[in-house]
Amino acid sequence: MDLIYASLGLVILLLAGDSLVRGAVNLSLRLGVPALIVSLTIVAFGTSAPELLISVQAIAENVPGLAMGNVVGSNTANILLVLGVPALMAGLSTGNCDTKKSYLQMMGATVLFIILSLQGVITWVQGLVLLAALGLMLSSAFRVALSHRRATANGALVALDDEEEVEGADPDMPWWKVILFLVLGLIGLPLGADLLVDASTNIARYYGVSETVIGLTLVALGTSLPELATTVMAALRNQAEVALGNVIGSNMFNLLAIIGIASLVGPIPVEPGILKFDLWVMLGASALLAPFVFLKWHMGRVWGIILSVLYVAYILAVLGGA
Repeated sequence: MDLIYASLGLVILLLAGDSLVRGAVNLSLRLGVPALIVSLTIVAFGTSAPELLISVQAIAENVPGLAMGNVVGSNTANILLVLGVPALMAGLSTGNCDTKKSYLQMMGATVLFIILSLQGVITWVQGLVLLAALGLMLSSAFRVALSHRRATANGALVALDDEEEVEGADPDMPWWKVILFLVLGLIGLPLGADLLVDASTNIARYYGVSETVIGLTLVALGTSLPELATTVMAALRNQAEVALGNVIGSNMFNLLAIIGIASLVGPIPVEPGILKFDLWVMLGASALLAPFVFLKWHMGRVWGIILSVLYVAYILAVLGGA
């Protein structure tokens, strides 16, 4: 039954996350926000909403290892799997992508997160540091959006021209449907998170593994499915910038917003296994993106195979150490 409840919770999370993304994307674009900024912020936050709800729920139910494992595992999955599978299917041409600034912000967020984690526990103090860094990132994105609007005669029209570059955008969607998508997403996310956390905790106890391992594997893989769906569609449409923007933005939100907010609910201890292995895998996976961001390497099928195999090897290593 726990497997059924976990699957049901995951399905609800995915549907609710997709609903929230669709509503937020169309609301934002109608307000004149550029497509790339929407990918780096609204879409990234929407696809990270399942991780946020799961982490807060895990802290509230006194299984903080699930929260930490979920975030670290999701970030690793976002790069190795969420970019690896689309590259394997269709390839990602990064030659025209301008993601240097956002990538450097992601690497800064990753290093900051590791430094704070090395203290052994993420308390509300470290959480406020993470949220302050998130505020700086959002303010930077906001300044870019304002600059974009000033550079055009009509920013709203330009944003509408870019709508098709963002997954879930529909220029003909009526306002009532935008609001309905938002409401369904906000209702479904906590419901799905509650089911998935409870069931995952029971599964972990039944098989004698830690909540952290379940978070790093089962929950992290499940909550990365929205990002995977978004990047696959972007790759098929030859929109590598949207794919990279979604992954980079989602990783920043995972580290800064999710752990930052969850730490305000309660302290999050960092298990020795995460300190010794998983944090450094996450950092190494993030560093793998550098050639594609700065040297404009083509992320073809060979790289898709490499990234996917690395993710499978990582999962086997985590389960082997359990």
